[in-house]
Amino acid sequence: MTIWAILPAAGIGRRMGSITPKQYLPINGTAVITHSLRKLAAISAIEKIVVVLHPDDTHWSRLDIEPGRLQLATGGDERFRSVLNGLESLREVAAVDDWVLVHDAVRPCVRSADIQKLITELYRHDVGGLLGVPVENTLKRVNESAVVEATVDRSRYWNALTPQMFRYGLLSDALRSLVDAGEQVTDEAAAIERQGLQPQMVVGHADNIKITHEADLLLASRILEMQENL
Repeated sequence: MTIWAILPAAGIGRRMGSITPKQYLPINGTAVITHSLRKLAAISAIEKIVVVLHPDDTHWSRLDIEPGRLQLATGGDERFRSVLNGLESLREVAAVDDWVLVHDAVRPCVRSADIQKLITELYRHDVGGLLGVPVENTLKRVNESAVVEATVDRSRYWNALTPQMFRYGLLSDALRSLVDAGEQVTDEAAAIERQGLQPQMVVGHADNIKITHEADLLLASRILEMQENL
């Protein structure tokens, strides 16, 4: 059984407000996406990493990245379509029961140990699952005017992280079903859930942050420096 990885990196970073897509912004002198790729590349069990790029990407070719186990694919107009394009690029070599790890290009602080933990805990699972951390803050449900309606029991709520790891066939079918139905999801687990299946949560670390706003770059810089000293 082979393990593949997909890194969707076709976003243009609207919320960041930068001309440069956020996956190409520097952290400690290195592009965000390069940090993310290095974390995946540290896992020897991964056969190939498919990097899915925007069709008009002009930044990737400027990076100093060894091709190694990398393969490129062209992204779609939504994240889940980019992931599906990445899956399609593996169709000739991947088996239905193979594993696929999907990781956000803008999560450069994921710990390689957490990726390995995800693989180890899910390797014999029928469906797959994802890294996550239990919610620690008090949760409030509000109305459309942001007025609190209730305090929500947080004991069964988790923050979803990436990588997310699912069987190649299951994930491919789930994403194609979305396209056929004209629906959207924000992560792979939601597509799997829509098929009536139940992904497994695997505890990761809260420092696996997503770069969304400019302040996240400074926080990620500090996290990466701290991780070097672990």
